[in-house]
Amino acid sequence: MAEPRSAVQLLTPEGRLNTDGAAAEYLPYIDALDDDQLRQFYRDMVVVRRFDVEAANLQRQGEMGLWVPSMGQEAAQVGSAYATRAQDHIFPAYREHAIAMIRGVDLIDIIRMLRGLTHGGWDPKQRGNFHLYTLVIGSHALHATGFAMGIALDGDPTGDPDKDEATIVYFGDGATSQGDVSEAFVFAASYRTPQVFFLQNNHWAISVPVSVQSRTPLYQRSEGFGIPSVQIDGNDVLASFAVTKRNLDEARGGTGPRLIEALTYRMGAHTSSDDPTKYRSDAEVASWAERDPISRYETWLRSLGATDNFFENVKTEAEDFAADIRRRTLELPTPDPALMFDHVYSEPHPVTEEQKAWLADYEQSYGGDA
Repeated sequence: MAEPRSAVQLLTPEGRLNTDGAAAEYLPYIDALDDDQLRQFYRDMVVVRRFDVEAANLQRQGEMGLWVPSMGQEAAQVGSAYATRAQDHIFPAYREHAIAMIRGVDLIDIIRMLRGLTHGGWDPKQRGNFHLYTLVIGSHALHATGFAMGIALDGDPTGDPDKDEATIVYFGDGATSQGDVSEAFVFAASYRTPQVFFLQNNHWAISVPVSVQSRTPLYQRSEGFGIPSVQIDGNDVLASFAVTKRNLDEARGGTGPRLIEALTYRMGAHTSSDDPTKYRSDAEVASWAERDPISRYETWLRSLGATDNFFENVKTEAEDFAADIRRRTLELPTPDPALMFDHVYSEPHPVTEEQKAWLADYEQSYGGDA
């Protein structure tokens, strides 16, 4: 068994930049960022956390059937999202709200989906190649791998980094226990797909701790399939950005798939149907709260000269964003039932057309108000 390696960390929990060891080789990626880009990382983490809290409140008030919190995982998501290129394809699980926002998804569309008003919510072609949420745990790893196989079979890489594509697929520690993820590893390694597997290890697969799911570090699992891997501090937005950027560039360049395990923590419940107090201690949650990705990054930005005015403006922006989400949620109309037939197939299909006509006739038999 290989000896575990230290996770890559560029920003310590105390908010200091780490320039030693493995961190040093990733610093050029951070040096290439300007002040506006560095501050955008913070802005997006704060805004999406406030969105997350507002959405959870809306669910508790009966405006949604379910909510999937992302609190605590903002750094892993924001950093990796900004490491992607416009032509890359992103395959999320069901809690990647920050990545959705960064790639151009209107977050009200996530609300619509979890309110039961749509089966999808957005067109990936029009939303930064951000594909639809997948509630079947682990299955989308195969979708991403199949897509990446298509990229490779179509002739990438061409050697032009502005055109060559990659896929990145997000999943949690629980998904690594699903056979679909292992099958995706097999095909990705065999076809040397331009792909990054991004594992957000938030330490709990609903109520099962990661220590029970795997007796070895999860990043070592892909190595058994021939896929190089790296483990990072997932609460460090700088590490998430730099390591993902390097791995995507390498995958895009034809060297095959990669896996990143981001060590983070789910501060909230698995979903709004879950009660985490039944299976984890207050002390554990408190210990991870001390490693909060947003407060860590704020400390570092202040050391670079960011003022109270900047942080107050971001707080105001987040509050306005949340208020707008609440207003738009309460204004969402009830969809026409016939919409359920419109996107089953990419082209019109006689079976769904027949079903749509039958439903219209059935409703009409009740006077059209059914």
